[in-house]
Amino acid sequence: MATKKNKTNVLPLIQDIAKGIYSKILKKKSPELSSPLRSLSNVKYDEKDGYFELLGKKKIRSLTAATVKSFAQTLRMMTLSKELIEKDDIASKREAYYISKNWAEARFNEQPESDSVMDDIEAMLMVNREQLGFIPEEKGGEIAGKLVVIDKDTETEKLLRIDCTKFGSGAYSIPISVEHLKFETNAKFILAIETAGMFQRLVKHKYWKKANCILVSMGGVPTRACRRFIRRLSDAKKLPVYVFTDGDPYGYFNIYRTLKVGSGNAAHINEFFCVPRAKFIGITPQDIEDYKLPTHPLKDVDIKRAKDALKNDPFVQHHREWQRAIKKQVGMKVRAEQQALAKHGLNFVISDYLPKKLKNPKSWLP
Repeated sequence: MATKKNKTNVLPLIQDIAKGIYSKILKKKSPELSSPLRSLSNVKYDEKDGYFELLGKKKIRSLTAATVKSFAQTLRMMTLSKELIEKDDIASKREAYYISKNWAEARFNEQPESDSVMDDIEAMLMVNREQLGFIPEEKGGEIAGKLVVIDKDTETEKLLRIDCTKFGSGAYSIPISVEHLKFETNAKFILAIETAGMFQRLVKHKYWKKANCILVSMGGVPTRACRRFIRRLSDAKKLPVYVFTDGDPYGYFNIYRTLKVGSGNAAHINEFFCVPRAKFIGITPQDIEDYKLPTHPLKDVDIKRAKDALKNDPFVQHHREWQRAIKKQVGMKVRAEQQALAKHGLNFVISDYLPKKLKNPKSWLP
């Protein structure tokens, strides 16, 4: 991992917290667990740094009659992490939830509860969940185009050269852990795509060959593995990253902004998982007008998301271009999907839209 802490270094952090709690109990004082507040209200954005950084707000959980269950759950989850690290093993987030069924009254009723405690421990120790021994369920994303990924055989340790141009109609799947990977490429840029359908169209017609690029299917909100893969590849080969999403607040903020600068919820690890080189070349409100795209009405949740971004998102507050775009879209009261470009022909996105976008940086959003 790019952070200074690896799995071995995490053990002393867990042990220090346990010792502190034990010491407080011996002194008949109420023990506490402290972690950064994980929200947009506790982050700042500096364009020079390129990602959301934590401010100083803390969440303090003292052991009381009301908090005894959540306190116990946190300690049990830390114990599970300690065991995983010592055995060099892993557990998926879902497996961790089911393991808790052995914890008597400290068991979790639903997985979102265990996920939240896991996130709290991450922030408390300033590490990511993989360093704690926990892995996600979801895939990391898919890759096609001018890239050779150099991996290792887990049994023989021999290097494996994986050519992402040789998957036919398929694609290379990003693994859960990407820190050991190395890259060879002469591509000019990385194109990160929201939907699997659009990714498949570009793969089918070998757009990567025509544009000399690397295609990445994010499959919606990019996983941490996907974000880290793009970041490492972008840094290693000094490649710009262009992000192509639907024209709606979800695509702008949940997908693009999360990829570029991170999120409030994961501010303690944004430095390593965001992609500051990213630029937005997806569907904008101006595109909807210029290309006369078919649209859908903005839902109440879209409008709320847009207004919340204007009011609370440090990234949006920093960029007037985004503020203008959001206000324009709220005024238009519509949204448009990537696939709406098919109105002008199934391959209009390849023949016209993307080439014109790439040649006109003024049409991008920061």
